[in-house]
Amino acid sequence: MAKRVTGIGGIFFKANDPVKLGEWYVKHLNIELEGDSPSSIFRWRQADNPERGGATVWSLFPRSSDYFGSDEAQFMINYRVENLGAVLEALKKEGVEIIREAQDTPYGSFAAIKDPEGNGIELWQPPDGY
Repeated sequence: MAKRVTGIGGIFFKANDPVKLGEWYVKHLNIELEGDSPSSIFRWRQADNPERGGATVWSLFPRSSDYFGSDEAQFMINYRVENLGAVLEALKKEGVEIIREAQDTPYGSFAAIKDPEGNGIELWQPPDGY
């Protein structure tokens, strides 16, 4: 079987006040936020190919967000994959619930599934160098 997950692409969680909580993380943990949103990008090099970079995104979402697959979900982990289409095809055959089909964006391709306990999991095929 081909490798499906190659690493963690992001960690996302809900906050009552994402901006205020983001400011707390800046002040106390020195996490640098990017742009107007409470998010940060941690850049790194791939261990098996140091010439190739990668990134892990950390981001806060409003408590009301339904992006995680359910209103009850407080967090979501985004996993990096090399071939999103092939991974989704295999997961469908295995009966895994797909909650968001693949969507192409300037930041790569994204899809979402649920695990057996209802946790939303995002799958991300990043563009080259991300």
